[in-house]
Amino acid sequence: MFKQYIGWKFTLISVAVVIIVTTIWFVNSLTEKIQQEETKKVAIWVEAYRELIHSSADANLNLIGEIVTNNTTIPMILTDDQGRIIDQNNFDSSLFIGKPGYLEEQLASFKKQHPPFILGVDANSNQYIYYGDSLILKQIRYYPYIQLLVVALFIGIVLFALSSTNRATQNQVWVGMAKETAHQLGTPLSSMEAWLEILKEKEESAPLANELAKDVNRLKLISDRFSKIGSVPNLEECNLVVQIDSMVNYIRKRAPQKVTITLQSAEKEVSAMISPPLFDWVVENLLKNALDAMEGKGSITVVIENHPAHITVDVTDTGKGIPKAFHDKIFNPGFSTKKRGWGLGLSLAKRIIQDYHKGRLSVKWSEVNKGTTFRIWLRK
Repeated sequence: MFKQYIGWKFTLISVAVVIIVTTIWFVNSLTEKIQQEETKKVAIWVEAYRELIHSSADANLNLIGEIVTNNTTIPMILTDDQGRIIDQNNFDSSLFIGKPGYLEEQLASFKKQHPPFILGVDANSNQYIYYGDSLILKQIRYYPYIQLLVVALFIGIVLFALSSTNRATQNQVWVGMAKETAHQLGTPLSSMEAWLEILKEKEESAPLANELAKDVNRLKLISDRFSKIGSVPNLEECNLVVQIDSMVNYIRKRAPQKVTITLQSAEKEVSAMISPPLFDWVVENLLKNALDAMEGKGSITVVIENHPAHITVDVTDTGKGIPKAFHDKIFNPGFSTKKRGWGLGLSLAKRIIQDYHKGRLSVKWSEVNKGTTFRIWLRK
């Protein structure tokens, strides 16, 4: 499925590149032909103007005059031998009235675009005609780039809309699954609590009832976590050191004997606004993933650092590590490197930190066969 997606995406990009290159090549070829035609028109105009200057008084100038007056699109500037501007043609007067130096700037630009035509006035002096591209030629030259920009903007908006719609659909699925899970857990939990009360009435069953009560409370906590997905979380100011320490102790009791779990913090109190049940869920998920990665032996280190504007919690294990190509993909729903599991734990954890706590969850470091560090970043 993933390979098919990559292949489809690469094909789409390749087709788009071919279309863009072909469009630019065709337009450049077309503008070059139009530019050659405009050069011919200027040459004819210069020849007609030269004939008009040197013609006798009784010559028929109707055709020559029509050629000269019909040029209304190609801008031209007439200069003398010293480069002084004598006249101009086909400029919008509103562009240079009140703007000193405008014609000089255009003249400098024309000199870079085309070589001038020499207009001989007499045996001792010449005049030069410089010309630029017509407005139509400029529009044709830049049109494909503007078009491609508009198309790219449109595609970007469409992709953003599709991504937002897809994300909204995923959120609805997540919320629906979480609410339904909490609902399904509610009924057996109520029944188990009733049976616990009956067991507690018998003195010989008290030890068993106490142990069962712990598991029931654990199930109630899980149900409470699921019920909070999709609703506005109630953030409380909590001491992260105490909050994380309780979860570390819980996992430590259930970890293999050859696994050591330590918590490090330079301060005994690091306050942050969190939803305790949801934040515990994230920490628990990271610790359980670390245990799975180590396969029964190694160490897990949780480091809390209090910075001026933010707080970081790093969970580092000495497990098998994560290949670099998977660093971003492990947070996608359904993606898992383990043989069992649905691949939802890290995706849910990231959503809890990112959407509910306005923080970040990412892979800070990982190397195959050496270990991994997950980082939780929280604003103060």
